[in-house]
This record gives sequence, C-alpha cells and structure tokens, in this order.
Amino acid sequence: MAHGLTLDHAAWSSPWRPRSVRDKAVLCLGLLLAAVCLPPFPGGVAVAHVSLAVLLGPVRVGPARLGRILWAPLLSILIGVATVAVSVSWEAGPRFQVTPASLAMAEALAVRALAATLATFTLACSTPMVDLFAGLRKAHVPDPLIEIASLVYRFSFGLLDSAGAIRQAQVARLGYATRTAALRSASMGVAGLFLRSWERARRLEAGLAGRGYEDALRTLEPPRRRSTRFLIGSLMLLAVLVGGSLAWGSSAWGSAAWGFPAGGAGR
Repeated sequence: MAHGLTLDHAAWSSPWRPRSVRDKAVLCLGLLLAAVCLPPFPGGVAVAHVSLAVLLGPVRVGPARLGRILWAPLLSILIGVATVAVSVSWEAGPRFQVTPASLAMAEALAVRALAATLATFTLACSTPMVDLFAGLRKAHVPDPLIEIASLVYRFSFGLLDSAGAIRQAQVARLGYATRTAALRSASMGVAGLFLRSWERARRLEAGLAGRGYEDALRTLEPPRRRSTRFLIGSLMLLAVLVGGSLAWGSSAWGSAAWGFPAGGAGR
C-alpha cells in the first residue's frame, strides 16, 4: 500500500494539480493511445521519453519518488516479458527455449508496456483521485459507479490505518518474536481487520442513510484552470509523435524494399 500512498502524495503535491482534468486527460490519454497503437520502434520509445520528461519536468515527481512508484509495475512487466521470451516444453524433462521471434515479440511488448505505464502515471501523478471522480462526473459517467469507486478508494485508507494500528500493537506485545507467534499474530490481525472493516462499513452506510443519500453525495469543487494553449500544444505534440513515427516506419519500409539499410537509403 506504500506504493499507493506515494502515488497519492505525488498527485496532491503536483504543480499540475490546479490544471483542468480535461487538459491533462487529452495529453495523457493521447500518449497512452500512441503507445498502444504506434509501432514500438520508434513510436513507443518516443512516447516513453516524452512521458518521462513530463514526469520529471513539469509534474516534478522526482527520480527517487518515481522509482518508488514504478518498481511494482516494472516488476510485473518484467515477469510478463520473461514469459513471452522463454518458451517451455516437456520432452524427456523440462526444456526452456528462446528464439529470435520470441525475443522480438518480448522486446516489442516491453517497449509498449513501459510506454503505456509511463503515460498512465503522467495522469496519475498529476491528478488526485477526487479530481478524477469530478472529471468523470462531468463526462456524464453514472453517479452510482463514481460513488462506488470513491467509497472503495476512501475505505482503503481506513483499512490501512487499522492494519497499521493492529500491527503496531502486536509488535509492542512481542507478537512477532518467534515464527509461531508471528503466524498467530498475523492470523489474529487479519481476523481483527476484517471485523473492523465490517463495522466501519456498517457505520458508514448508516451515516449516509441518515444524510438522505440516494445516488450521489455532491461536494463543492474548486475551480480548475483551463488552458487553450496547453490543449493546442498537447495536440501538436501528439501529432508530431504520430507523424514522425509513421514517417520513420515508411522510410524504413522503403529502404528495406530497395535493399538499403534503414535510415541509409540516401547514402
């Protein structure tokens, strides 16, 4: 859960937080679509570099914080890429095989996944969840769906506090001094956390019902800064990425068709 807290802290302290969700969504979702739809080379590589530059530059995440945010997604990407690169067969025993085709597929997958992850975190590190919920409401997403997501998001932090308090109390009572005590403390902690979460959910439901809750619990939203220049600049950046990637791919295809190495047809 520390990963989620680090991401949440980065979003709340981002200089882009006062900016409109619409402006940030156009840039970040455009980068995400480019990472998925464009060829990995050079489209995915360009998207990854642009997203990383935005995260370390205007969003001001910082290399150390970015590393704490990205380590879990990068580990997941590494596992997925390894399963694609290595094929396992059974002929008189386990056999592991790596082929040029599987390596090429794994390389393309790694580039696309990394570019898409960086593009997604560009929005996540600059926009808190409460602002995303407000943006979804303005996009006419049904209120019950937004409220369920909002309650789950807020409830997770309550569970985190409860889990921390339970573990701190167990450590103070030497609940993890031995392996047997650690197993007993862990099982008792999970049981206590379940009971606390159930009681907290019951009290939350009773409180919402007492306030006349039906579909949505509206709150005041601070004004956000909309910028036409930012929007136009984002669209121009995306157009340059798409045009450059397609032009590079056409040039490489033409060079290969004439027997020249990519990028060296005019030499």
